[in-house]
Amino acid sequence: MQTLPSPVCLNTSKRRCGAVAACRITVAVVFAVMVLALAGCASTIDAKVTRFNQWPADAAGQTFSFTTPAAGRELELRAYQALAARELQARGLVPAPEGRAGRFVVEVQASQAERQRTQLVPVYVDDWVYVPAWRDPTRYYGGYWVQERFGSRYVGDREVTRTLQASELRLLIRERGTGGELRTVFEATAMQESPNDDLAEVMPYLMQGVFQDFPGANGQVRRLRFELPKQ
Repeated sequence: MQTLPSPVCLNTSKRRCGAVAACRITVAVVFAVMVLALAGCASTIDAKVTRFNQWPADAAGQTFSFTTPAAGRELELRAYQALAARELQARGLVPAPEGRAGRFVVEVQASQAERQRTQLVPVYVDDWVYVPAWRDPTRYYGGYWVQERFGSRYVGDREVTRTLQASELRLLIRERGTGGELRTVFEATAMQESPNDDLAEVMPYLMQGVFQDFPGANGQVRRLRFELPKQ
């Protein structure tokens, strides 16, 4: 879990230790709310998908194959290729026979990198009022502090920088010409940022975003939100 910055509390001359502690709790709650917001809420994944294409009209029923996965990541990338294969078959394409290249050659690239994101976070403080001691004919009552009845007070914003994981899927489909030459007919990039560093967990959603309404308009940019299964 991402470690939150230490909350800052702005003191007034009449604030005691208990009041300061309560103030820190208030600010910490604000930071916790911000974490959920930056994560796109715990139950969703937000993705940005960009697509370009010159998809041929006679593609239905044609064969496809994949490029050889990058060395050192064969098993991981083959798992992502399997996701793409299911999407392509659902759209009328057919896997090429084992050992043969298809009319369409598909390349799947997946990466993840850290990025710094800064946001302004509202800061609230709790004002406390001192009730002085008093005495009635039979008993003495000591003074005490109580929270201001109007509640927390907004005192400004604070910049908070967090480290997020940027997950990216890039998918290229090239068409093989009669002379064996290849030309790109579909290119898509899907990106998602969150504290989650598990690329394999978000990849099915990025792949789904790439193929939603395939092939889509040329130069299309879409922002998609996926609901995660409830735990």
